[in-house]
Amino acid sequence: MFIGVAVVFLNPAVTLWGACQASPWRTQHLECGHRPNLSNSPPAAMIADPLLRLLHLTGVAVWVGGMFFAYLCLRPVAGSVLEPPPRLRLWRGVFARFFPWVWASVAAILLSGGAMMAATGMAGAPRNWHLMLGIGLVMAGIFCYVWFGPYRVLGRAVDAQDWPAAGAALNRIRQAVGTNLVLGLANIAVATLGRWLA
Repeated sequence: MFIGVAVVFLNPAVTLWGACQASPWRTQHLECGHRPNLSNSPPAAMIADPLLRLLHLTGVAVWVGGMFFAYLCLRPVAGSVLEPPPRLRLWRGVFARFFPWVWASVAAILLSGGAMMAATGMAGAPRNWHLMLGIGLVMAGIFCYVWFGPYRVLGRAVDAQDWPAAGAALNRIRQAVGTNLVLGLANIAVATLGRWLA
């Protein structure tokens, strides 16, 4: 996951090398290390690549940015000004709005990243692309754990006004989101500094 970030920020030579391995058209019209002749570029290839990058980076921005805001900004303030019942109701409402966007982001990242990886080929992809894919899959697994586990418990506990159970579920969500935030920021670093892994 976050594979498309690397396409934007990696050393152009690495990107062009991967492109040369990817398709017969690019092998024919692109010498590695030189700019492609865009006048001969197939329209579909010219359009698809920027759109995949846009889709990928938008998913990253929504997911990681949302976690950063929730964990480092909203959580401390909510904990300091709200008593447990309204605070737990607040978090249930926040997650109800944010988590569907996370699902959309995960789908966008996987589809766009998978398409770019397929175009390059697993064997031809830079090493950091594989690392980003592995970290991203771990992040997706953690989110699935949150969605199907403590998030459901939180909703039922808030409905039943079982505040201790709701607080325990929220704490598990907090730990999982904190882990995913660290992984997400690490993946951005792998994408932007990935040339050092070459």
